[in-house]
Amino acid sequence: MQSIAEILARELEKPLAHVQNVIDLLDEGNTIPFIARYRKEMTDSLDDAALRDLSDRLEYLRGLQKRREEVIRSITEQEKLTPELEAAILAAKTLAEVEDLYRPYKPKRRTRGSIAREKGLEPLAAAIRAQNSPCEPLSMAEGYLGAEKGVTTAEDALAGAMDIIAEDISDDGEIRKALRLLIRRSAVVTATGDSEENTTYKMYYDFKEPVGRIAPHRVLALNRGEKEGFLKTAIVLEEEKALEVIRSKTVTAGNACGRTVAEAGADSWKRLIAPSMENETFRELFETASEQAIRVFAENLHHLLMQPPLTGHVVLGWDPGYRNGCKLAVVDATGRVLDTAVVYPTQPFNKIAETKRRVTDLLKKHHVTVISIGNGTASRESEKIVAELIAESGLPVQYAIVSEAGASVYSASKLASEEFPEYDVNLRSAVSIARRLQDPLAELVKIDPKAIGIGQYQHDMPPARLDAALAGVVESCVNSVGVDLNTASPSLLGHIAGINAAIAKNIVAYREENGGFTARPQLLKVPKLGKKAYEQCAGFLRISGGKNPLDATAVHPESYPIAEGLLTLCGCTLADIGTEKLRGLPAMAEKTGYKVLAQQLSAGEPTVRDIIAELQKPGRDPRESLPPTVLRSDVLEMKDLKPEMELTGTVRNVVDFGAFVDIGVHEDGLVHISQIGEKYVKHPGDVLKVGDIVRVKVLEVDQKRGRISLTMRGVKQPARL
Repeated sequence: MQSIAEILARELEKPLAHVQNVIDLLDEGNTIPFIARYRKEMTDSLDDAALRDLSDRLEYLRGLQKRREEVIRSITEQEKLTPELEAAILAAKTLAEVEDLYRPYKPKRRTRGSIAREKGLEPLAAAIRAQNSPCEPLSMAEGYLGAEKGVTTAEDALAGAMDIIAEDISDDGEIRKALRLLIRRSAVVTATGDSEENTTYKMYYDFKEPVGRIAPHRVLALNRGEKEGFLKTAIVLEEEKALEVIRSKTVTAGNACGRTVAEAGADSWKRLIAPSMENETFRELFETASEQAIRVFAENLHHLLMQPPLTGHVVLGWDPGYRNGCKLAVVDATGRVLDTAVVYPTQPFNKIAETKRRVTDLLKKHHVTVISIGNGTASRESEKIVAELIAESGLPVQYAIVSEAGASVYSASKLASEEFPEYDVNLRSAVSIARRLQDPLAELVKIDPKAIGIGQYQHDMPPARLDAALAGVVESCVNSVGVDLNTASPSLLGHIAGINAAIAKNIVAYREENGGFTARPQLLKVPKLGKKAYEQCAGFLRISGGKNPLDATAVHPESYPIAEGLLTLCGCTLADIGTEKLRGLPAMAEKTGYKVLAQQLSAGEPTVRDIIAELQKPGRDPRESLPPTVLRSDVLEMKDLKPEMELTGTVRNVVDFGAFVDIGVHEDGLVHISQIGEKYVKHPGDVLKVGDIVRVKVLEVDQKRGRISLTMRGVKQPARL
């Protein structure tokens, strides 16, 4: 039997040695970001995503192995384990196969079959199933009567024997496997409903789709519709097809016993197999759809968190509202709050002129260059006022509409009250909206990803699996960007490899007491941050203006001698890091040969390549290469949209059936999957990412329902797409 490492190596098409290295590194407590960035030689440069997939698969295979051992132990204790059965269990590739093999030996509650066995009717069932007797089953049953066992007639005995046969057929792993394949190939998912209270599920009120072809997002819609009581779902398979499979596996003779076995098989299908396999099929469809939805959610979250920061701008955050007014907060380029205010330009106050004066004063006083407007209630009215103000004042100010999903959750949280004890909940929300534009990653890590407003059906997902997947995305994003050790918030620090929430708070406390860090090794003085944690986190924590210029780079302290050796080879010093003097470093490496250079430095080639890149651009932010935020100075309303109109927009959410694009009219437009490209698109995520800047054409506008249909077909896209 193959080892788990061998199975993973075959599935990933990677050398066994590298896969085994990853397993060993994970078992030693190393984090995925650390392995991906600093152990490339050991892993064949597997990235974060591949490592997480390997880790998930490793967990599944270890769980499968554990279950195999439990099942073998249970059957052994029953003294029913045969060499053939043990070999089959050890060869099972999925948990479902293991459970199928275990099913006949699994302790059960009392059933019709078990009651019949208690009455001594198992020999009769075996004799009938053998199908080699010329006698009628009813006459065979007369030899098994016994008043003391409650079997008083031949009909009772035969019925009991047939119950045993039906249960045995239901427990037969080969039969269930064949029926499972048949359901995948031939069954249909159906849904019915007739409620007039809800139109969300109207398209599913008379729904049919093959099990093998139903789209994941429709599975999730059916699941929610049934949970909410609007739909009734079923798995429908032509009964005769199922019975043909059962008869082919159980009926071996055309005599009376064969006909009795066929009759018991029909009972087994209707009473035992069909209901359990319907539940199993729905469960498998939901699990598959959930994994797909979690993948889409994780992908969206990654691209949202990796949106480029708007650096060097003083930003006014505008949290729109009606009765409680619009909350304003001005933050400087570092995110420090400079000023706050509340204005009342919307219903029921309509103090528009006063609002414009107040906002203009704030813009001039603090030299604001960008206004960040939340997209919630009263956003449309607020945007119109801001556009008018910019046009009337002539100030060099632009604005952007920012998703405020989760802002209210954050502003009411314990974290927000600790960060801004002097401000009320509403003003904290305005600060968050401003900071989201300045640095989406630093601000959004403070919020539960499920509250950020991306993905589909996230509230129906298995909570533990969803949380683990999203936490992995946040960890990956934070570590790929890195953080400033002396300015990062506890929320941001808590996502760095090797650092938990308690250590993050200890880091902040240490720098407050000691005036900041001047060298990475000082981290070892932080309470609870030991050598292992230091190894994991050091390379992702930057110190600007510290004692050692390498502390401002992604070069790990363990590789400082390699970096210094490289500098010596090209006649440079630490002071030259990031300067023009190092422009020739890649050419020198190419001339020498990376392999030879790595040997000279006693290092791995991937490590040498990474260090050269860092020495040239220390602490480079990977978000810099992404398209910048779209800033506006005028306003567009839904009534202004006409078919064939072309616009530039930002992808806000990607789902299985398309992508939602912000075109500056408050309501995001939908580009259906069929309208994304000239050629067939398997999934929207293959072409579009959250944050992409796209050109779209208006297809249809439904103002009554607030829906906008867009297309990208026939529209020239920006170079990046």
